[in-house]
Amino acid sequence: MIEMQRYVKARPETLFAFFTEQDKYTAWMGVEAVLDAKPGGIYRVRVPQGQCALGEFVEVDPPRRVVFTWGWEGDIRVPPGSSTVTITLTASGDGTLVSLTHEGLPDESVALHSAGWDRYLGRLELVGAGNSPGPDLS
Repeated sequence: MIEMQRYVKARPETLFAFFTEQDKYTAWMGVEAVLDAKPGGIYRVRVPQGQCALGEFVEVDPPRRVVFTWGWEGDIRVPPGSSTVTITLTASGDGTLVSLTHEGLPDESVALHSAGWDRYLGRLELVGAGNSPGPDLS
């Protein structure tokens, strides 16, 4: 299981859109997104290398919490929808504590996903505070 937190200088209401709206999502992660942010709605994000993370939204509780399933198209180790990502947004001072939990990954995939989420949460910190993280080239 992966657990990490980041403090972002933006309100939960602002950050929530970065997890539920396609154009805002791709400002910090991926190059293309199809998001239908309602329980049972599609979660699909294509990363620069061409792989697609695919799952569905499980819970959408604005502006506090988003839960979606996760996996990779064509990957037998982490197939679409085989793991679960939970994002919790908690107001703190003039910003938000972003908590991410990723459960259900096979042991051999935890380190790679942990490094990826760490990188992307850093990009979210920048974009949430109104700065550009630059294009997603990873």
